[in-house]
Amino acid sequence: GHGVVPSTECSVGEVLDMGYVMARDTASATVQIKNTSSMTLLFSVQLESLSPTRDRDRQKIPSFLTSSLQRTEIVGTQNYNGFSVFRVSPTEGKIEAGMSQDFVVTFSPDHESLYYSDRLKVLLFGKHTAHEIQLKGAARDHLMFVEGGVPLDVPVESLAVTSPVAPQEALEKGKVPPLSLLLLLEFVEGSAEPARAEITVGAIQSPQLAAKKAVEFSLDSGPELPRAGFELDGAKGALERGQLKRIGVSWVPPADLQTSDPPLVSALLTVKGDITERYRVLLMARVVSAA
Repeated sequence: GHGVVPSTECSVGEVLDMGYVMARDTASATVQIKNTSSMTLLFSVQLESLSPTRDRDRQKIPSFLTSSLQRTEIVGTQNYNGFSVFRVSPTEGKIEAGMSQDFVVTFSPDHESLYYSDRLKVLLFGKHTAHEIQLKGAARDHLMFVEGGVPLDVPVESLAVTSPVAPQEALEKGKVPPLSLLLLLEFVEGSAEPARAEITVGAIQSPQLAAKKAVEFSLDSGPELPRAGFELDGAKGALERGQLKRIGVSWVPPADLQTSDPPLVSALLTVKGDITERYRVLLMARVVSAA
């Protein structure tokens, strides 16, 4: 007889990011798996969120408390309606030698969250794991989104009802308001290149929204930023649905910089779409050794 090793190739890597969609909207992507072996492969597909041991596995400390390397759980936010936020079709079948199979992954969030996630596992003959793909996605109730900086929130949903805190009051109490971004710029001592960071502003592509609706944004720097050595690139702009634009921030230490007191300044980012949102952007910079 002849021993044959099943082998496959997948069209995506370890992560499939569905990006941002409007809450209660649907997005889909296609994953293709090719049978590169000389035998017919029987496959089945599993989602980690539907695992029969999931309830038992959740009885542990969240990974964001125990590991600095992993911020989100394998199975993150799920729909309130009880249905899986990610769906895959087909769930089983066979792939002939040299042929390919397309899998349609559907992302259907029913509420706003930045931390939808799941894991897709492709099994051969019911026991051999051929591929594991982390599924990710985010949903918003509004047209626009903002990304960038150091994570300031906890990557899990809370059922607690919290009252909003005014930004200035929050800063005085040492708390960061909900709509805040922290950019940390590290300048390498002796380098000829400035330290850099960026903020991404995006407009979601959705059939729910009017085609002419656009997003406008502006980052109001004020005189404090250039005095502290910060420079902005693309601080104002507009974008249509499905577009992304980036605001660049660079920093070169001023000559009178006191290393014991690194600069911390703030700017106000205003984003106008179907609503107007304001983000307090905190810019923190420091000089680090090249060693």
